[in-house]
Amino acid sequence: MKNIPVITVQENSLAKAYETALVRLYREGIGFKTQYDKPADPLSLDCTMNVSILEPESDPMIHKAFPGGIEDLKEYVMELKGFKDHWVKNMNDPDDTRWEYTYHGRLINYGSWKELKDMDDKTSSHEVGFHVNQIEFVINKLVEQPFTRQAQMITWMPNHDLMVYDPPCLQSLWYRILEDEEGVQWLNCNIRFRSNDAWGASFMNMFGFIQFNREIIADEIAKRTGKEVRLGRLNWQADSYHIYGKDIERAKSMLFDRLETLKFEERIYNFHDDFIRDMYDDAEAMVLKKIEDYEKSHLSVK
Repeated sequence: MKNIPVITVQENSLAKAYETALVRLYREGIGFKTQYDKPADPLSLDCTMNVSILEPESDPMIHKAFPGGIEDLKEYVMELKGFKDHWVKNMNDPDDTRWEYTYHGRLINYGSWKELKDMDDKTSSHEVGFHVNQIEFVINKLVEQPFTRQAQMITWMPNHDLMVYDPPCLQSLWYRILEDEEGVQWLNCNIRFRSNDAWGASFMNMFGFIQFNREIIADEIAKRTGKEVRLGRLNWQADSYHIYGKDIERAKSMLFDRLETLKFEERIYNFHDDFIRDMYDDAEAMVLKKIEDYEKSHLSVK
């Protein structure tokens, strides 16, 4: 085979789109080595994937077959809202082992880093480079001209990311608004990942950016314009959409081997059911405590 498969999926809801994409990858993907494999690991399954979720906020949203829980979803949404932006390393400090980036940090403060200077054996730092709040620019563009084709945010910094071990997987977000006959605005979005761990991360990624689009982008546009803003289709493209070889057996046991024995309704949750929504909302306090405990034990010296 000389070509990487290109798979296209279109479904109404997140849970259905996630399941369909995984099943198509399992059945139609090809084997690939990765730079993260251990010697005994099987080949990964890989493809280029394009997933369109036509009604991103509709139920069923939650699929039971993802390696995490409701608290993890809440933590990831909070991360996308900036709660961990200060966990990022100083790019010029080789001994700093913190994260290379956060997505929110790249979107709200693109191009920023700290420069270290050694003065008489004392280390000081200050901000250098340029700073772009892409979130604010995108919201302003959509408020002023909803049909613009220029409402885009990126994460990739070639001067840095081409040389690090773990550069951002998320590459870009692109927005455009359609207004219907009743004056309701529909925020359409394209999101591109260069690499997307289909089993280990993609559900959380998709869920998280649906909430990001709602809470950070759509709600702010509605606030500034006085118009109702709903989420239109989300188009999700992954250049490499993959299940690592080490995860294939777990994915089989949690999903693929259950397709014939469990009804779809038994494989999902409705996010807007009271008990799921309550779990999600109540998780914020637990996440804040988890972040606080981590910072006390890991970040106090930085």
